[in-house]
Amino acid sequence: MEKNYVVMTDSSADLNPALEQELGVDIIPLSVNCGDRTFLDYPDEREIKTSEFYGMLRSGANAKTAAANVETFLTAMSRHLEQGKDVLYLGFSSGLSSTYSASEIAAQELRERYPERKVLTVDTLCASMGQGLLAHYALNNRDAGMSLAENTAWLEENKGKVCHWFTVFDL
Repeated sequence: MEKNYVVMTDSSADLNPALEQELGVDIIPLSVNCGDRTFLDYPDEREIKTSEFYGMLRSGANAKTAAANVETFLTAMSRHLEQGKDVLYLGFSSGLSSTYSASEIAAQELRERYPERKVLTVDTLCASMGQGLLAHYALNNRDAGMSLAENTAWLEENKGKVCHWFTVFDL
């Protein structure tokens, strides 16, 4: 079956590299400022290992996260649009980050730049594996033949039904 659209999410979905590969999801890395260094949060830990990051925190380093910016989304989404694919982006909760807002600004610009393509965004209202679970469903729906519009409607209808719990010791 032709997969005429890609599913994207961001690194706040906490998908590990094996699951990222298995699902075929495109992940936008968010960034973390820790001490005097900034790292992009890639699932494969190419910029910083999770153990190193938490070691820095235990040593007293101050950490702050930063949302992906509009330019990051323009670059990542354009890559797919130029290949003739539409884009479905599932974003980190707008209640927790400005990442989703940046994705929507980029999507609007890209809709104008590529009028023959579709760029749809969904505010998951989630973080962590709740967001990852919605990405998993989106990919399964696509692979089962659900159109981009149908999948987006399904996600909008069901995102409020996701219950996930997580705790944060310290960040």
